[in-house]
Amino acid sequence: MSRLEKIVKAYDIRGLVPEELDADIARSLGAAFVRFLGADRIVTAYDMRESSPGLAAAFAAGATAQGADVIDAGLGSTDLLYFASGTLGVPGAMFTASHNPARYNGIKLCRAGAAPVGQESGLADIRDLADAGVPAHGGPAGEVSQRDLLSAYASYLVDLVPGVRDARRLSVVIDAGNGMAGLTVPEVFAALPADVTPMYFELDGSFPNHEANPIDPENLRDLQAAVVERGADLGLAFDGDADRCFVVDERGGIVSPSVLTALIADREIAREPGATVIHNLITSHAVPELVRERGGTPVRSRVGHSFIKATMAETGAVFGGEHSGHFYFRDFWGADSGMLAALHVLAALGSQSGTLSALLAQYERYVASGEVNSEVADVASSLAAVKAEFASRPGARTDELDGLTVELDNGGWFNVRPSNTEPLLRLNVEAPDHASMEKLRAEVLAVIRR
Repeated sequence: MSRLEKIVKAYDIRGLVPEELDADIARSLGAAFVRFLGADRIVTAYDMRESSPGLAAAFAAGATAQGADVIDAGLGSTDLLYFASGTLGVPGAMFTASHNPARYNGIKLCRAGAAPVGQESGLADIRDLADAGVPAHGGPAGEVSQRDLLSAYASYLVDLVPGVRDARRLSVVIDAGNGMAGLTVPEVFAALPADVTPMYFELDGSFPNHEANPIDPENLRDLQAAVVERGADLGLAFDGDADRCFVVDERGGIVSPSVLTALIADREIAREPGATVIHNLITSHAVPELVRERGGTPVRSRVGHSFIKATMAETGAVFGGEHSGHFYFRDFWGADSGMLAALHVLAALGSQSGTLSALLAQYERYVASGEVNSEVADVASSLAAVKAEFASRPGARTDELDGLTVELDNGGWFNVRPSNTEPLLRLNVEAPDHASMEKLRAEVLAVIRR
């Protein structure tokens, strides 16, 4: 296995610095990226990790050696890079390891217009080209120029969300996790009727307070306590590159990303009646139910941003949501933006006088297990055992769009799918009530862990 095979993942590049990802590799990938795309101009941005500026500079050196000009947007969030790629009409590279620990870094690549680059849409080809060695460019080298896009990015996002400027004044606690939201939130929220209490806004890639991974409830404890202590209307938490957003209500309760998907879908369908909304297959069944009730068309997708984005492009969907906290918007080039999701929550809450928990109650219809991982010796045989156990039950319906999904006649369902990188099976269960969910979860886990 080459060094690149280990760090080139399904959707991006990710590895330990400098053992797995260093300046030489970044330089080779920069050259391969522009060579593969035939690009004469690209844009880059990077997060607050100590290694990010150096990796971005090396990548730019590889790109310019191939004759491409590089627009360096400097420090930014991943959705700022998507904004740059979309507005400038050029491919982009974002240097970040998202929510991973401090010793990691990575690269997220996109084509012009923020179109995704994953294993099946060019990433494997770029890896192979970099591995083989990119042929020298015969013409003149490109140049690097700097451009500050933060203000334009902030204005663009706020303009996309109806009613957010006119909402009632809200008290908001925001946990940036020492990540890039510490840079973007002050610029975006300057135009909003919101009193912000900042937490961990200092850009620090060593993550001195907690991991910048809000999908882990442990990393939301400080935010929950602060919201309750201050009597705030809500809390927002962003991951390291600020492309994901998690929400805490006024009681300190963690809001399910499926509930946020339903809320935003409701708003987008009201704006565009009959619109299509994408949801991945581990999102709550409340989402497609609500979309149909509002006159929209729900479309189910595999888990993963490249699948969501591809499905959005095929269907012209106005919005897409994943249970991992990624939210995708057609008017943002089909890309994901945690900040846009946060603005929709502010606009919805600020348009009425009630609390966030009361507003969201209509979207909370089922009880979910959250993702439960199990290490297994043989992924295929474990999946086959689960299918054999549950597919024969009366009224059971199965499909294998992504792993195995089984829907039962009592309203419960589950999905089991393999990890892309580890010998793990990932289980998600949902049922009409807590007791039913726990019973079904225990039954499936018993088969998986035999």
